[in-house]
Amino acid sequence: MEVRHTTNPTDVKQYDTERLRSEFLIESLFVQDQIKMTYTHYDRMVVGGALPVNETFELEDAATLKTEYFLERREIGFLNIGGPASISVDGEVYELSKLDVLYVGKGKRQVLLSSVDKENPAKLYFCSALAHAEIATRKMTMEEANPTHLGSQETSNERVLYKYIHADGIQSCQLMLGVTSLKTGSVWNTMPSHVHDRRMEAYLYFDMNADARVFHMMGEPSQTRHLVVANEQAIISPPWSIHSGVGTSNYTFCWSMAGENYTFTDMDAVPASELK
Repeated sequence: MEVRHTTNPTDVKQYDTERLRSEFLIESLFVQDQIKMTYTHYDRMVVGGALPVNETFELEDAATLKTEYFLERREIGFLNIGGPASISVDGEVYELSKLDVLYVGKGKRQVLLSSVDKENPAKLYFCSALAHAEIATRKMTMEEANPTHLGSQETSNERVLYKYIHADGIQSCQLMLGVTSLKTGSVWNTMPSHVHDRRMEAYLYFDMNADARVFHMMGEPSQTRHLVVANEQAIISPPWSIHSGVGTSNYTFCWSMAGENYTFTDMDAVPASELK
């Protein structure tokens, strides 16, 4: 597992492109028959991806976490963005189609990840946060995620928001997770911008053509920077940073949050007139 430490917003003002990318961009998440994980010291979140084709993988990394098993003090949310997936949680099997989510709570000892069809393998994206209580495992399909239609063609941000893990959906200790899908012809996400200093956020951009890119905006509102992001790459967004983006075409992204506040609407809006 790769480990990344937190950064100081004053120092980040001096970073060049390569330093920004090394601190905040996760470039390689889905490698055949591997689990890739990044441990960020922002709210101790683990961001990862698994592409099981010929293998079944057990979720584990005792060397980094210093625990007997992965979920000894953690919870986790899985989002499938590929072919049919199979996840075994202490012997109980859950099958996930594309854009289905599985939440697994603290205390589950064995989590096994595999594909149902190796010709159409699963791509399992996951985010894990610290947990203080044991909460039941629960699966939610895209259709059950109460889709909310937002934005408009006029502002190039017509999109559908799917909320899976949150106070009014799948219960968790602190983890929140959802998916936003932009309509054809729309390219902007999360505008007007905002910050939420009570929690960090991770973004996974996916369902993009190979030559498409998203220009992900980050930084303090008065000191914005950008990262050029390709398909199936992820962003670590600090609590003090905005997190908006504009693409060369429409795209889908998974957002996940962890931190002190569990209220979805807890954010401090930043008008476009104040961005620099």
